[in-house]
Amino acid sequence: MITVTAFKWVPDFAQGLVRDLRVRWALEEAGIPYEARLLGEGDPETPEYRAIQPWGQVPVLEEDGLKLFESGAILIYLADRSEALAPKDPAGRAKAIQWVLAALNSVEPHVQNLVLIDIFYKDEDWAKARREGQEAFTRMKLSSLAKRLAGREWLEDRFTIGDLMMATVLRLLRHTDIVTADPVLGPYLARCEARPAFQRALDAQLAPFADNAPAFEAA
Repeated sequence: MITVTAFKWVPDFAQGLVRDLRVRWALEEAGIPYEARLLGEGDPETPEYRAIQPWGQVPVLEEDGLKLFESGAILIYLADRSEALAPKDPAGRAKAIQWVLAALNSVEPHVQNLVLIDIFYKDEDWAKARREGQEAFTRMKLSSLAKRLAGREWLEDRFTIGDLMMATVLRLLRHTDIVTADPVLGPYLARCEARPAFQRALDAQLAPFADNAPAFEAA
């Protein structure tokens, strides 16, 4: 049985965005059963967990002695197991992987920079000064993605881990209308989020947060 690490609770702004969602979604698409190992306060800092995940982050996938971190690496690993996540032919698989890497390297850093300004540093003078320029740069990166998707349902000729990863990156901007108001990216993200496997994965991530909120909020 695959085990995926996740948090027992996170603040509201992060709920539905924690990166174990990517792995849960992939497993749901592939129809692979799994169980979650929920980390409480202090658990990510233990030597045992840091030996598996050096930064104390989630997710970690564990299966038959394999302990694998980084959501992109995990998605590629799972895609080798299921054609639901990527084509079996080498060219199709390579194209799916290229979009995983594009999401993580060409899009997410610029999205995340804007998120950091808006949520973590919004009251800092340097953040206020940088915000307009960062939004413009983020929009520029997203416009290239929109050009690729114009007239397409998916990034390639079918849904793959590339779309899965890209959608989770775009969701980081849910506190704005940058994605949802875009005539191409908005419908694309909606198609991804409408997939039953995504809905199951999201529900599975959110359930522990509701169950554990009182304990964490009282701490």
